[in-house]
Amino acid sequence: MGNWIELDTAAGKVKAWHAPAQGASRGALIVWQEIFGVNAHIRAVADGYAAEGYDVLAPAPFDLVEPGVDLAYTPEGVQRGIPMMQAVGIDKAVQIVEAAAQYLDAPNRTGIVGYCWGGTVALVSAIRLGLPASSYYGGGNIHFIGETPKVPVIFHYGEKDAHITPDITGQFKAKFGDAVYLYPADHAFNRDADPHVYDAASAKLARQRTLDFFATNLK
Repeated sequence: MGNWIELDTAAGKVKAWHAPAQGASRGALIVWQEIFGVNAHIRAVADGYAAEGYDVLAPAPFDLVEPGVDLAYTPEGVQRGIPMMQAVGIDKAVQIVEAAAQYLDAPNRTGIVGYCWGGTVALVSAIRLGLPASSYYGGGNIHFIGETPKVPVIFHYGEKDAHITPDITGQFKAKFGDAVYLYPADHAFNRDADPHVYDAASAKLARQRTLDFFATNLK
């Protein structure tokens, strides 16, 4: 199980959920949230990767706007989360990722996995910081399709996602080929705390692919 620490970043101080690696170390991972905060689900995701041998940090970027944000998976939660995401923005998000990587202190053995907003933060962190990334259904990824990551990236998209259409996933397939995975699922299919979107089979397969990816790229 993890615990909260304070992370000093160029964007300001934020809390972060730190889940130390269990067993033999495989490297370090940054887990980046959706738009609902570092809630029980995101903390459980971080703890799950720690159980696989990764030293994990899940920063709480919304602390820059409002400390301790934990939003419900409801339309009201979405309406509160989107402005907070926009207030943080991508530049401050990357500054927080950079500070998290420095805290984890595992040069060349640190990766990032992100979900929804975090999927885009993961991709941009690969582009700007050189962190191998597993990007889950990043709605903003299309804005960075013209940039080439410095390191390997894999992408996970749901075929039933009304927000990330086949036109968009097709562009990623054309550029990244076999690094793009499609699942018979909706947006946010990894969110096991939300039965409306969770797809157990897709989530299990995507997680295994993510583990295999980091096992290869964080040596």
